[in-house]
Amino acid sequence: MDKKIQLNIIYAVIAVFVIMLLQSRLVESPVEVLPYSEFEQLLKDKQIEEVYVRPDYLEGKLKKSSREGQERFVTTRVDPQLADHLSQSNVKFTGIIDSTWLRDLLSWVLPVLFFFAIWQFFFRRLAEKQGAGGLMSVGKSKAKVYVVKDTKVTFGDVAGVEEAKDELKEIVSFLKNPKEYGRLGAHMPKGILLVGAPGTGKTLLARAVAGEAGVPFFSISGSEFVEMFVGVGAARVRDLFAQASKAAPCIIFIDEMDALGGARGSGLYGGGGHDEKEQTLNQLLTELDGFDPQEQGIVLLAATNRPEVLDPALLRAGRFDRQILVDRPDKSGRFAILLVHLKKITCATDIAPESIAALTPGFSGADLATIVNEAALLATRRDAREVTMEDFNNAIERVIAGLEKKNRLLNPHERMVVAHHEMGHALVAGALPSSDPVHKVSIIPRGIGALGYTIQRPTEDRFLMSRAELENKMAVLMGGRAAEMLIFAEVTTGAADDLDRATTIARAMVTQYGMSDTLGQMTYEESRQSLLGQMPFPTQERHYSEETAHEIDCAVRGLTDHAREKALAILTTFREELEESAARLLEKETLLADELPRLDVSKLTARTSASHAVEEQAAAPARNGDEAGSVARSEESPR
Repeated sequence: MDKKIQLNIIYAVIAVFVIMLLQSRLVESPVEVLPYSEFEQLLKDKQIEEVYVRPDYLEGKLKKSSREGQERFVTTRVDPQLADHLSQSNVKFTGIIDSTWLRDLLSWVLPVLFFFAIWQFFFRRLAEKQGAGGLMSVGKSKAKVYVVKDTKVTFGDVAGVEEAKDELKEIVSFLKNPKEYGRLGAHMPKGILLVGAPGTGKTLLARAVAGEAGVPFFSISGSEFVEMFVGVGAARVRDLFAQASKAAPCIIFIDEMDALGGARGSGLYGGGGHDEKEQTLNQLLTELDGFDPQEQGIVLLAATNRPEVLDPALLRAGRFDRQILVDRPDKSGRFAILLVHLKKITCATDIAPESIAALTPGFSGADLATIVNEAALLATRRDAREVTMEDFNNAIERVIAGLEKKNRLLNPHERMVVAHHEMGHALVAGALPSSDPVHKVSIIPRGIGALGYTIQRPTEDRFLMSRAELENKMAVLMGGRAAEMLIFAEVTTGAADDLDRATTIARAMVTQYGMSDTLGQMTYEESRQSLLGQMPFPTQERHYSEETAHEIDCAVRGLTDHAREKALAILTTFREELEESAARLLEKETLLADELPRLDVSKLTARTSASHAVEEQAAAPARNGDEAGSVARSEESPR
C-alpha cells in the first residue's frame, strides 16, 4: 500500500477515537447520580432545597445539613404510579437513561459518508471515463513510475536489434557516470526517438535501458496527455518534467509519440488541427528546450511507428535529434530472438531454431513470441510433455494462414479444383529457378476464405528483386488460375487473392520501379505505404494524363497476361505431373516438400527452344516477302 494512503488511514482512525473520547467526556455528568427512591425519602425529610425538572431527569440542590460535601444531585425520573408501588414495598429503585449520543452522531455522519462515497467512487470514475480524470488531479501526470526491481528487463532479454542496443548503451553509461562520460565535452542528446514497425521491441528496449542503468523509469503514452479540458495536456507535461527533475537521474519514456507530436496546422493522417493537441505539443517543445541532460540527468526516450507525421520542430537538432531505427530482424536476428523465447518453454530435442527462423521472413519480435506461445499451447492441448518441431510448424501455419477449418466440407468437384489450383502454384514455383522452394501444400481450409494454401520457404532474406524475379513471382501467383484453365477449361473465384497480389506487383513495376519499356524510367504514382507499413487509407493524386493512364493499364495487363502464359506453358509441359500430384494431394490432403514431384527442367527448355524455332519459321516468309517488296520498290523507283 502507498505510504500516503497508510497515513490517511491512521489519521482517520485516530480522529474517530478522539471524537468518541470527547463525546464520552462531554456526556458524562460530573454530579453523583441519586437513586430515585432516595430522592423521594429526601423529599419527605425536606432535605432538598430546589429542583430543576427536565424531560428525562431531575436536577437540584440539597440543603447544607443533609449531606456533607454534596450540594447538587441528579436523579432519573420514574413513573409516579410505579414509584408509589415500589415505595410501599420498601424497594430501592432508580431510573436509567439510555445513552443515545452515538446513535445521534451516526445518524448524521453515516448519510454524509454514504453520499461522499457515491461521489468519490461513482461520479469520479465516470468523470475519468469521460476524460475529466478527477477535478483534483486533472493536471497531474499519469505516468507510471517503475523502479529497477519493477522493470526486470536487461539487454540480455533483447535480441535481434544489436545496432539499436549499441546506440542505447551510451545512455546507460551516461546515466551511471555522467561526469566521466562528459569529460571530453560531449553531452547526451536531449531526446532519442525509437522508430520501428509495430512489435519490433521499442518499448522493450526502453525498459532494458532503465533496467541496465538502475534509475527510475517514467512510462506514459502520448494519448494520455490530451483530455477534454483545454490546457490539461500542457499541465501534465509540466508536471511530468517536474516529477522527473525530483527523481533525476531518470528516464522519461513516451510511447506512441505520433499521438502527441503530430504535425501542427494540418489534418493529414489525423495529425494536427486541434488546439488542445497543439498546446500540449508546444509545451513539450518548451520543456525540451528548458532542461540540460548533462546537468539534470534526465533522458527522454520516445517511440513511434509513424515518423512521417511528426512535427518538424520536434525532430530538429536540440530536441529529438537522435533517431534509432528498430527494424524487423533478419534471419540471424530471428534466430537470436527465438533462443531468448525458447528458454521459457520445454523443448524437444528436434527443435531447430534455424529452420524456424528461415520459415518466418518478415516476422517481428512480437510475432516470434506469439509463435513460440502458440506452439506451447498446441503441445499442451495434445497432452505432450514437450514442444516439438511439428508444433512450431503448425503454429507458423496458424499465424500465416489462420485456423484450420476441418469442418468446412467441400463437394468433390470443388476439392478437385482446389487441389489442382494449389499444385499449379507448387509446380510453377518448382520449375522456375529463382523462386523460393515450396515447403508445404495443403487443401485443408484455413482462416476466413482460404480453401487451400501453398507455403514457400525462402532460403535467405532478400532486399532487392530484379525484373525477372518479379515476373517469376507473378507467374507463381498465376499458377493456380493456369491450372484451372488447363485442366477444367474454366476459371473460378478461388484465384481472387492471387490476381490481386499479381496486379499489385505489376502496377508497382510499371508506376514505381520504372520496369516498363514503353513508359520510360520515371515514377507515375507514389508508394501506397508509409515509411514503416501499409497505410489504412492511402490517398493518391494523379500527375499524368488519360493517355498515360491508358498506357499504364495496358502495360500492367501485359505483365499479368505474360505471367499467366508463362505459368500455362510450364503446366502444359508438366501436365502429367500436375494430375498425378493433384490426385495424391486429394488423397493425403497435405504434401510436404519431399513428397512433391521432381521436375525435369530440361523439358521446359526444349519446349521453349522449339516454340522459338516455330515462331522463327513463321516469321521468315513474312520477312522474305517484305525484303522482296522493298527490292522491287527500289528497282522501280528510278523509272
